[in-house]
Amino acid sequence: MKIALGSDHAGFELKETLKGKIAAMGHEVVDLGAHTYDALDDYPDFAEKVGRSVAAQEVDRGVVICGSGIGASIAANKIVGVRAGICTDTYSAHQGVEHDDVNVLVLAARITGIEVVNEILERFLAATFSGEERHIRRLNKVLQIERSSLGGAH
Repeated sequence: MKIALGSDHAGFELKETLKGKIAAMGHEVVDLGAHTYDALDDYPDFAEKVGRSVAAQEVDRGVVICGSGIGASIAANKIVGVRAGICTDTYSAHQGVEHDDVNVLVLAARITGIEVVNEILERFLAATFSGEERHIRRLNKVLQIERSSLGGAH
């Protein structure tokens, strides 16, 4: 898979570490920044870059990292076609993909330790959407909410 990766200053060190891990797992990494540590950068900039790349299908999935994961999750979810989930445990990482078709993983660099992050990342990248009727039905409801928020059909 092709994986977009982005972080602000709080996630910069973790992003740099995960680039190698993702590549070692056999995936192509697209680093969308930050490319240097800048204590004054802002998480929405990187969440947007990753989210737009996923939404445009330039990549298969995305990973965004900030301090708590909350801000990056909010920002990424503003982009039509993005289903970003903050994960601090392995169950949510695979269940989010299997049941909810999560396409952007959000990590909390200041909360989750590296060993757990590694396991979360592995579970996220190994998971696939189940395609079960109940999950499709629920995903379609989410997509309808997205469309109606844009002033589309109800």
